[in-house]
Amino acid sequence: MTELGNDKAINLLIITGMSGAGKTVAVQSLEDLGYFCVDNLPPVLIPKFAELVQQSGGSIERVALVIDLRGREFFESLSVTIESLNQMNGLSFHILYLDASDQTLVSRYKETRRRHPLSPNGSPLEGIHAERRLLQEMKGWAHQIIDTSQMKPIQLREKIISQYGQHGSPLTINVLSFGFKYGTPIDADLMFDVRFLPNPHYVEELRPRTGCDPEVAEYVMEHKETKEFIEKLTDFLAYTLPHYQREGKSQLVIGIGCTGGKHRSVAIAEHLGKTFGKDFSVRVSHRDMEKNK
Repeated sequence: MTELGNDKAINLLIITGMSGAGKTVAVQSLEDLGYFCVDNLPPVLIPKFAELVQQSGGSIERVALVIDLRGREFFESLSVTIESLNQMNGLSFHILYLDASDQTLVSRYKETRRRHPLSPNGSPLEGIHAERRLLQEMKGWAHQIIDTSQMKPIQLREKIISQYGQHGSPLTINVLSFGFKYGTPIDADLMFDVRFLPNPHYVEELRPRTGCDPEVAEYVMEHKETKEFIEKLTDFLAYTLPHYQREGKSQLVIGIGCTGGKHRSVAIAEHLGKTFGKDFSVRVSHRDMEKNK
């Protein structure tokens, strides 16, 4: 069994544990990290699924499977399933078991007014005790056990991201220039209005060109207002981007808007792409640049 995080192997993360311990939060966090997630896969089908993933040619490299009591009729074959995974070449798998105290689980069931799957007509505690007995062997196989008794959902999310995120993997940033006269982009996470900057549109020889042209970019960047704005914007993004990444955000869209989306916004977007492309995966696009020709 190889260590989770081996870039040369397929990473298969199996999530299981007590009902109410946080499996939903865990799988949602993993989805945000780019994992291909499958909920409630019967254990007997895990080896076959792993084979299909291996045959994907690398298009699916990080997979998270959630198994719980909804597939309890298949749990008898679990030891055979684990042994099959151990025999598969080129596969690294890791079992995460989420647990919590009986008192915590009872409190969570009461708060949500849900019935325990093993005690639909009885007390939650009866179902919790039955579930512990059923999952005892699985807990023994776990590579990591997380006790969520004292955790809020955001704390569990942070732990999952810290443990299973690709450390050093850059946040993907999409810097999009646009023109306000064509409408604002609906998918922008952050949006900055640069219409207060000196406008090359009013310089005759620059008007037909775009912010991608060195002469236009130089005109935009040479002014005091632009220099001060770039300094403040760069400081702001340098501070916030690592926090977005820490929270598990995989993509961030930064909109830079001017009047027509041809000169100022384009120049600023290109500048941001070069500035942050050293530390992050950055894609720069210009939505409206061609509309002004």
